[in-house]
Amino acid sequence: MRIANVAGRLTVVTPSGGIDVERASGGRFPADVAAVYARWAEFTAWAAGLDLAADATPIDEAALGAPSPRPAQVFAIGLNYGAHALEAGYDIPEVPITFTKFPTCITGPHGDLPIPGDTVDWEVELVAVVGRLASNVSTDDAWSFVAGLTVGQDYSERRVQTLGQSPQFSLGKSFPGFGPTGPWLVTLDEFDNIDDLALDCTVNGEVMQSGRTRDMIMSVPALISRLSAICPLLPGDLIFTGTPEGVGSGRTPPVYLRPGDEVVSTIERIGTIRQRCVVAAHAAV
Repeated sequence: MRIANVAGRLTVVTPSGGIDVERASGGRFPADVAAVYARWAEFTAWAAGLDLAADATPIDEAALGAPSPRPAQVFAIGLNYGAHALEAGYDIPEVPITFTKFPTCITGPHGDLPIPGDTVDWEVELVAVVGRLASNVSTDDAWSFVAGLTVGQDYSERRVQTLGQSPQFSLGKSFPGFGPTGPWLVTLDEFDNIDDLALDCTVNGEVMQSGRTRDMIMSVPALISRLSAICPLLPGDLIFTGTPEGVGSGRTPPVYLRPGDEVVSTIERIGTIRQRCVVAAHAAV
């Protein structure tokens, strides 16, 4: 099943369009997309009975918003692919490098990306959306706490990310528009092999990143287990799971985004998101 945010309304995606959940459920579930995660088990049980071959409304791609638009927490994992760690000049980490992207940067799958500085970089990532409260979860049980998967970009202003005596990861990765997700959430039953998905990123049509999630140092279940051992994961939370090699800062010479560039990010069996880079109203500090 695919769940979308269409103009702020919770929608089940079908081959012919979208089914508005509030209308189809007779008001049992509200239109508010963020509210569904607190009732995820109830909602998916109801949605399993929907006739997906029934008439649906065409979905306007421009109306798509973030599948989890108001996460209480956004976790992000750095250096979770070995080749990316090496291109960044680091050893393979023994524990996941964890930071946050502040929730105000989360946005929908398509649109403009304001470029606030000269060192804005791309990072295509698989994003897991939490479906129920997770605390001290075992690796074996971890997938059962995931509502679904979506495509994300962990845009990064590299200069801001490294300012000061210690890195400013969270600030450098949280400018407006730096957390696009979508185009929708795909539930786990849609995947043949959930631990091995192809992901890639192009800039102006040139392939910059091409990898597979099987190359993660820590898998999605391992990340959920570790994170939930420290703090509860809440319904609707996002976990950006890391990026493969091919980022701009790892190239010689480095390559960064400029106004006019187009970034397209795709993950197998989920879909594609795209951003057009534009001049930001304010420069980075």
